[in-house]
Amino acid sequence: MRYLVLSDIHSNLEAFETVLEDAGAVEQVWCLGDVVGYGPDPNGCVELLRSLPHLCIAGNHDWATLGKLDLDDFNPDARIANLWNREQLTADNLTYLETRPEKLAVGPFSMAHGSPRYPIWEYITYPSIAQANFGYFDTPFCLVGHTHVPVIFHLRDLDGQEVCQTINPPVGQELKLKTGRYIINPGSVGQPRDGDPRASYLLLDLDALTIEYRRIAYPFEKTQAKMMEHDLPLRLVLRLGYGW
Repeated sequence: MRYLVLSDIHSNLEAFETVLEDAGAVEQVWCLGDVVGYGPDPNGCVELLRSLPHLCIAGNHDWATLGKLDLDDFNPDARIANLWNREQLTADNLTYLETRPEKLAVGPFSMAHGSPRYPIWEYITYPSIAQANFGYFDTPFCLVGHTHVPVIFHLRDLDGQEVCQTINPPVGQELKLKTGRYIINPGSVGQPRDGDPRASYLLLDLDALTIEYRRIAYPFEKTQAKMMEHDLPLRLVLRLGYGW
């Protein structure tokens, strides 16, 4: 069975729609949080996700939009965008975001937005942080988002010692999840930060235990035009064209 794993849509409807079209038929969508924030289409993104067979957990921007996190902890641009997103969201969509769990587990996969240790906020950016997090989930695999960078951390036994290694995943190639344990980040749909502006996601074959990373160009100029129309911060507009 094929599953679409994605994260950090960030109210970018053009990117989300392009990913869905590129992925094709899937059993279910697994969203790792931050459906909203930054971008110009919070209701469109929430409603499109809700229309699909899916699972979704909470992200820090989802919580910030709900008022569950202090916006003073965000940079000024993110704070402005989150306040604007909050004003746009319908009551039904706010309720949907409010009811998202912090963590989920399905079969051999755990899910958390930031990390299994601190699901909402912690960034897993280095092998040392990843290694510390393996003790906070019981499944062989954990899916995370939050950093907006596609990466795999692989914990395996090396000469009797557990070693965490970083894998920069190739695009368009199936990877078999073999021995050891993994923390897997699909990257961001709506605001990539690895120098590549294309939307990032992965396809998971739950039966074969394989994953395939994909990148797909989307019409980010349309997203940028909407952001300018709504007077969202210029830095957030420009970054979509550069992938940072």
